[in-house]
Order: sequence, then structure tokens, then C-alpha cells
Amino acid sequence: MEISFSFRWVDVLLLMPVVVLAVSSMVPLLIKVMSGGREPNSFATMCYGLAGVIAAAGWLISMEGTRRVAFDGALVFDGLSTLIGLAIVFAAGVALVFSRENFATNTDQFSEHVFLMLNAAAGMLLVSWANDLIFFFIGIELMSLCLYVLIAISGESRLSKEAAFKYFLLGSFASAILLYGVAFVFGTAGSTNLQVIAEQSQDLISSNRLFLLGLIFLVVGIAFKVSIFPLHAWTPDVYQGAPTPVTGFMATGAKAATFVLFLRLVMTSAFAADQANRLIEIIQWMAALTILAGNIAAVMQTSVKRMLAYSSVAHSGYIMIGLIVASIGGEQLGGSSSVIFYLVAYTLMTIGAFGVLSLLEKDEDSQIHVEDLRGLAKRSPWMALCLTVLLLSLAGIPPMVGFFGKFFIFSAAVKAGLYWLAVWGVIGSVVSVYYYLRPIMQMYMRDEVGAEVCGDRYLSIGAVSVAAIAVVVVGLFSSPLYQAVLNALRGPT
Repeated sequence: MEISFSFRWVDVLLLMPVVVLAVSSMVPLLIKVMSGGREPNSFATMCYGLAGVIAAAGWLISMEGTRRVAFDGALVFDGLSTLIGLAIVFAAGVALVFSRENFATNTDQFSEHVFLMLNAAAGMLLVSWANDLIFFFIGIELMSLCLYVLIAISGESRLSKEAAFKYFLLGSFASAILLYGVAFVFGTAGSTNLQVIAEQSQDLISSNRLFLLGLIFLVVGIAFKVSIFPLHAWTPDVYQGAPTPVTGFMATGAKAATFVLFLRLVMTSAFAADQANRLIEIIQWMAALTILAGNIAAVMQTSVKRMLAYSSVAHSGYIMIGLIVASIGGEQLGGSSSVIFYLVAYTLMTIGAFGVLSLLEKDEDSQIHVEDLRGLAKRSPWMALCLTVLLLSLAGIPPMVGFFGKFFIFSAAVKAGLYWLAVWGVIGSVVSVYYYLRPIMQMYMRDEVGAEVCGDRYLSIGAVSVAAIAVVVVGLFSSPLYQAVLNALRGPT
């Protein structure tokens, strides 16, 4: 058994979004070195990063409507990877804007911050393209290592180092388990390519315990990365300790990329085998308990950032329902399209919500609590309205996009016969309304003085406004947009 990838220049051209991000990330560092270690102008540094993000987005858009493979099928470029790739670069661009205007990130290491953020985005793109477990592991490690350091170099003095160490330690264990899973699958199937594994899965999963153990290890490693119960405990501590722009980027880009690989795994690998029913049942309970644990814990939080962290856990449970539907024969398209639509919607909602928190932080050690939002509607009516729209969308209130994202996922579950999961998801959404409404009540029904929005952060205000408006617009036009997702996943005709 051996692994070999043939090299063609056309494969490198398909990788141009990653190449562009990597090259543009090095420009600020090169300028800093050539100027004797002096930090360049932060606005110029941000613009270099945004130029790379825009170029990568343009290249991804140009690939829309095609399906190509690179390195002997190890990377696949299709509608699924294009849509999620655009969500990743959008999150990276918005996070760069927030970072430039946040006290914890706009420090004398801002060039390094931009370098790490763009390379993390490059790793996320590799993960979203991966059709091979080796490339997936390379991408997930590039993404993770950059995120570890991004958290550690924060100007925040109390929690960031603890969060970085905890994330690194637990993430290393998860990566080791993931790598064990890759090794076991390769040792039994003779390949790390998902298509090749799928061809042998029917026989291997019933006859080879080592192959089944490898699949379980893969699920455990991926479940940690996307905060699935019971591997979610790191999420609130790391999200709270990380700088808010980095938290928003982690909660959106990293989750979207990893879920795409999980989706490919359940659609094309051994999860499609009849003998995998018991494993699918376990994943169903993981999804249900994730929704329960995330929502119940979020109800008890007073910190807005920790509340959103546990909310992120609950949303992972909703997405898992769509993944489970995608693993069922005959319902793959409905399940996968609902997952992709929800991931795009979740990216818009979550990056915008963390952006409002970034605007409210007056220094690098600020921690925004629910009570700090008192009277915000009078001090900053537009930001209060934007946060209200984003929170209502996260709660699943129509006509915001969050409602339709959940509707498509729960509808797919009902069509697949997973009635109990659909009902469980609806119950979880009802519970979430309570803690999403608490900040809104503080903003509009209390007159006390709380946190102030820094008025000179015009770019961040604009980015939050774009996210809030997009949440409404995409919600109003959700039907044709969902149809566009379906067409993209079907591929060119």
C-alpha cells in the first residue's frame, strides 16, 4: 500500500485561493522586517489582507458551476466547496476589519495577526476541499496551529493565555485521535481517498473491527473541532479568552470548513453502509444531547460571549441533524443542501453578533455582560437594531434567515423519517428564544447607562450593518437562494 499524488500545474492553478491568501499574508511581515521591525500602519496592513481575501473570493466565484479534482482526486472543487469557501473568506475579511479596530488585536503585532488569520483561512479552504484524509489533516492542523497562536498573542492579559493553552492541549489530543483514525482506515482500506474507502466500506465495516474503530476515531476528532457533546466543554472558555474578532472567526470559518469534511465523510464513506446503522444512531444521540447541553447552559450565562459560545454548541447540534439526513440513502441532496444553507446563514448571524460585542469593548480586558447592554437602544439605536436582528435570526424568528435555515434542516429530517430529531430541534429552538431575548429586553426596556459603542470604529459598524442587512435580505429571498444551493450541489448538467 502506498500513497502517491501526481503533480500537474493545473492543480496548482486550482489552489490559487490558498496561494493568494498565503502570499498576501506575508506582505505586512515583509514590510515590517524591511522597516527595521517597526509595525506598519494598521490600516494599510488590513488593506493588504483584504486584497488577498477579495482576490481569493473572486477566484472562487470564477470556479462556480464546474466540478474539478486535483492531485488524483485528493482535492475536489465543486458547488459545495465553492459556497463554503466564499463563507470562509467572507468571515476572514470581516474578522480582519474587526481586528483592526479592536484593542486586543490592533497591537504592535498586528502584522503577525493578519499573517496568522489569512493562513488559518487557507487551512480552512483546504479542509473544505479535502476529498482525502491526508489533505484534511494537513488543512485542519494549519488552521488549528494558526488559531492557537492568534489567541495567545492577544493584548488581553487575563484569559487569552489560559484559553490558548487549553485549546492547544485539548486540540492536540483531538488531533492525535483523528490521526489514529486516519491510520486505522488507511491500514484496512489501503487508501485515504474517500471515494476509494466508500467502494470498500460495505465489506469492511462488517468484517473488520479495526476499520470501524478508525471511523469512530474520525468522528471523535471531528466532533471536538465542531463542539459536539460530550466534546464541547472547551468551547466557552476558549471563546471567552480569545479576542472577540478571533472568536467570531473561529465560530464561523473553522466550523463551516470542518462540517463540510464531515458532510463528505457521511455521504461518500462507510456511513452509507447498511451495517453503520448503530454508529448513525449514536451520532443522532450526540446531536440531540448537543442541542440540549448548549441551550441549557446558555440560559444560565450572564456573559454575552459565553452565551454565544454555548449557543454555538447548540447550533452544531442543529447542523448535525442535517448531516444525519445526508447519510441516509435517497435523502443525501436534501440533507446536504440544508447543511450548506444553514452554515452560510450561521456565518452571517454569528460574525455579526460578535462584531457588535467587539464594538462595545472599551479595552483589551473588557467582558460584556447582559446587564451592560442596558439602554443601548437610546445610546446607539442602529447598533441595537442590528444586534436585535442578529439575535432574533439566531433564535429562528421569521423572516430572518435563521428561521429558514432551521426550517430546511427540520423539513429534511421529517422527510427522512427522523421525526423525533426534528421535534427535539424545535424544542431546543424554543428554549433558545429565552436567552436570545434577554439582551434585547435589556437594550429596549431598561434606561440605565451601560456599555458604549465606540463611535470612531466606522469600518466595524459598516461590517456589522452589512451582516444584519444580509440576514434579512437572505431570509426574504431564502427560497430562490436555497434552490441555487440545490443546483450548485447537483453540479453542472
